[in-house]
This record gives sequence, structure tokens and C-alpha cells, in this order.
Amino acid sequence: MKQVLAGQARGPLGVVAALGTAQTVAWASSYYLPAILAAPIARDLGLAPTYVFGALSGALVISGLLGPRVGHAIDTFGGRSLLAISNLVFVAGLLLLSVAHGVAVLIAAWTLLGIGMGMGLYEAAFATLARIYGTNARRTITGITLIAGFASTLGWPLTTWLASEYGWRVACQVWASIHIAVALPLNLSLPRAVPLDQQARPGPGAIQQSGRQSETFAMVLLAYMFAAASFVSSGISAILPTMLVAFGATPAQALLAGALVGPAQVGARLLEAGWLARFHPLLSARLAMLMNPIGVVALVMGGPLLASTFTVLYGAGNGIITIARGTLPLALFGPAGFGRRVGMISLPSRLTGAAAPLALGLMVEHIGSSALWISALVSVSAFFALLLLRTERANSTPLQVGEQNS
Repeated sequence: MKQVLAGQARGPLGVVAALGTAQTVAWASSYYLPAILAAPIARDLGLAPTYVFGALSGALVISGLLGPRVGHAIDTFGGRSLLAISNLVFVAGLLLLSVAHGVAVLIAAWTLLGIGMGMGLYEAAFATLARIYGTNARRTITGITLIAGFASTLGWPLTTWLASEYGWRVACQVWASIHIAVALPLNLSLPRAVPLDQQARPGPGAIQQSGRQSETFAMVLLAYMFAAASFVSSGISAILPTMLVAFGATPAQALLAGALVGPAQVGARLLEAGWLARFHPLLSARLAMLMNPIGVVALVMGGPLLASTFTVLYGAGNGIITIARGTLPLALFGPAGFGRRVGMISLPSRLTGAAAPLALGLMVEHIGSSALWISALVSVSAFFALLLLRTERANSTPLQVGEQNS
């Protein structure tokens, strides 16, 4: 890590370590922050916790709306400088949040954090890697998700300890300091982007091109699939313990089963980095979209005895889909224009992710555990959307990933 901090991270492993660590800081200090700080912030400001979570939802919408513009900027100039700027925006948002004493400043702070999220989370990181490695970026994309997958595992305990010992305001200020001391130098250590005229064109497994309409159709299908996956992931995450108890699990069993989601995500990402890396990422995405429906069937048939099976399958699907957000568009369209495409494809998923907890929560109130069947149907519909995608060789020949950058 000293080499990464001292200068530019030259090799793929150095890039993965640097960007993965910076992404861990970014996720832990934004998306995962309200889970710990919503209650003390709301109590201190005299608000309901839903105001804080509502501010997070607004930040997600802002980040989604920024996605296409951020992606286009990375396509044009590369992502190193933009990721570094995102750290400064995060710092401004966290410091403003730390001095909030009313709704207006709270909203302003989360607006800044939403801008930082749009500039500095996975989509921007994936686009940065595509500009550095071109079509060979798949394994580096997988690598940073393996590291940043521990953002909640590391971030929640640290945030909890800081808030309990020094208060939530100091916790925000410490995260701002971590951005300056750790994430900013790491992002600045990334290599410069490869010139656009040196970017490789799409390789085996690209979409069958028959004009602009083919690419547009493929992007619509991907946008729907990722929006559906985000709806299921965000919604189930919000209701998971309650839902498992509704199926007969005790609170202790529900807690144990829920704790398996994180390890399942990491395990699935390791599988993607290993055996599944030999195949086109379309295969991984299709398998991932089937995991939640299979888990729901197992839970319905087996009740609390199979609660852990459900959470493992659900977590594994989430883990692979996170990687597919970067690897699938790269394999289908190539690195040219990758950032703008990913920004456009990801916009609907930001909106569905923001709306899902409320939507599934209302479903649980009115139809109870049947809400899980709706989530399963949404996942199945996304699977069929992926079946409509046709590539040149995706169904017959594994995608060959360049060895020089892996």
C-alpha cells in the first residue's frame, strides 16, 4: 500500500487495492451512513428518522440523474481527477451535515452527498477502469467490488463506535478526514486514462450490431434488468428480518440468516472472479437473476428451516449483479462511450432503489409475505429480459479476458 500512496498505482493489483479502498470509504461514509446515524441525527434535530432516510433517497435520485453526465466526462477525460473531486464533495457534504441544526441544512448536506455519490461510487469507478484497461477491465472491476463489498462490515462498526463515544457530528467529521487522508491520495494514485484511439473495440461476445436500433434495444433491456434488480435488492434489504419472522423464523433465526447476506455476496464475487470469469458475463447475470426466485420457492416450501438458504441465494445474486453493472455493458458494447452508457443504464435503477423500501413496505402491510412472490416475479421478468439479448458468441464461446491486465 505504501507504493500506492507514494505514487501512481501502476499494476492492476495496485489499482484494485487503491480504488477498492477508496470505494470502501465512499460507500461507508454515504450510502451506509444513515443505517447508524439516522436515529441520533433525527433525535438531535427533533425530526423523525424517516426524514434522514428520505434525504438519502433524494441523494440517490440526484446521483442517478448525474450518472450520464459523469460517465460522459470520464469517457472524455478519464476518471482519476473526477474521483478525486468526488472526495472533496463528500468532505463538504459530511462537514455540512456535521453542523446541521435543521431540515434545510440537512437537505443541503445530503444534496452534496448525492452529488458526491454520483461522481464517486461504483459507476464512476467502473468507467474509470474501462478508460484505463479497455476491454480487459473485467477482473479489476470484480476486484474492487470484492474489497468495497466490506464497506458496511467495516463502516458500520466504526461509525457506531464514533457516534457512541464522540457523537454523530464527530463521526461525520472523522469520515471527512478519512476522505482527505486516505481516499483522495488513493484516487490520485490511479493511472491516467488510455487515449481513446488506443481503446480496443468490442471483442467476442459483443451485441450483434444491425444499426443503432440494436444498441438502443440492448441498453433498454439492461436498464430494465438493473432497475428490477435494484428494486428487489433495496426492497428486500429493508424488510428482510420482518419478512423472515412472518415466515415463522424466530428473531434470533432471522438475525442469523440476515448475517449470511454479506458473506454470500463476497462468496459469489469470488466465484465470479474465478470459475465464472471464463464465461461471458451475460451468463453470470442470468444466473444471478434466478437466485432470488429460487430462494423464495425454498423459503415458502421449507419455512424457517430454509431461511438461511433464501438469504444466501439472495445475497449471492446481489453480489454478482453488482459486478455485472460494470462487466456486462463493457462486454456488450466495448469501452468506447462506456461511462455515458453505464450512467444512462443505471439511472432507472437509482430511482427504483430509492422507491423500493417504501413500495415493498406497503406491500407487506397489505398482502403480508406474498410481497416476496412479487419480488420473485420481478426477478424472473429481468431474467427473461436478459434472454432477449443476443451476442455474437456469448452462447457458444467463453469471453476471453486479456491476461496482461488480469
